Amino acid sequence: MYQKKKIAVVVPAYNEEKLIGQTLLNIPSYVDKIIVVDDASRDDTVTIVQSTQSELEDRLEIIKNRQNIGVGGAIKTGYGKSLELDMDIIAVMAGDGQMDPNDLPSLLDPIAEGKADYAKGNRLEHPEKLKMPGIRRWGNSILTLLTKIASGYWDVIDPQNGYTAISKKALEAIELDHIYNGYGCPNDFLIELNIRNMRVMDVEMPPKYGEEKSNIKLGRYSLRLSWLLVKGFFRRLNLKYGGLHFHPLWLFYYGGIFLFISGFLHASYLAYQSFFHEIAVSSGTVVIPILFLIMGYISILFAFFFDMNENADLFVK
Repeated sequence: MYQKKKIAVVVPAYNEEKLIGQTLLNIPSYVDKIIVVDDASRDDTVTIVQSTQSELEDRLEIIKNRQNIGVGGAIKTGYGKSLELDMDIIAVMAGDGQMDPNDLPSLLDPIAEGKADYAKGNRLEHPEKLKMPGIRRWGNSILTLLTKIASGYWDVIDPQNGYTAISKKALEAIELDHIYNGYGCPNDFLIELNIRNMRVMDVEMPPKYGEEKSNIKLGRYSLRLSWLLVKGFFRRLNLKYGGLHFHPLWLFYYGGIFLFISGFLHASYLAYQSFFHEIAVSSGTVVIPILFLIMGYISILFAFFFDMNENADLFVK
């Protein structure tokens, strides 16, 4: 136990034979349950995990997926098992040794002390952030901006960081079936947490890179995650601010988006007519799409302001 709380660590594992054993044996002794979810590995991951049973004893739980469902799906499976075991705080650590067990208390403390419902690592503001490869740091910064808008946690940094801890209360409030099964899982969790008005906290920690090999294909991952964030944004907007929970920012967002897209399409049509058909466009006609663009832009800015104000207390600093 840790601060009188029962702690579980979920370890999603797919072809992690090289580092999974060392990872499990380095997990602190105060962790009550270590739940390894093997996501249909094709190597000796399961055999190596089983070899640690003699040392970890009844702390170790092994779940074997028959088919590969993705890291997010494996984490969700581990979360479900944690709830069955009635754990108070559930952390996630990768099976490749990339997450330092010494950083675990800094994630558990804000939850155990009741300050936050969900704590996650933040490598981009740590003094050693330059140890992160430049391409990852650049891509992470862009996805951070998109996740801020999609999730409503406007102060969140490094949302791709999968080193997290969540309270039992928050986990029970979330509909796990709605969470993405792939590598965009941490970003999707933030959206779902915001819909449920859960408090989130960033915890600075150094990036750690060693022998592990990432399975992420950056181009494909970025496109999928961007689309995931777009869908998540509208899901959050409708569930949190639409219907019976109506809030003015719902109108400002949708109205602004409609005006901006209408102005852009109108301007594009006029440009097409002018350049390809040599049809003269009057100044009065040009003013209409410009007004739509300006009004849409202003409306979206107001929506951002409302959104920031509405969610200011949900991010713990």
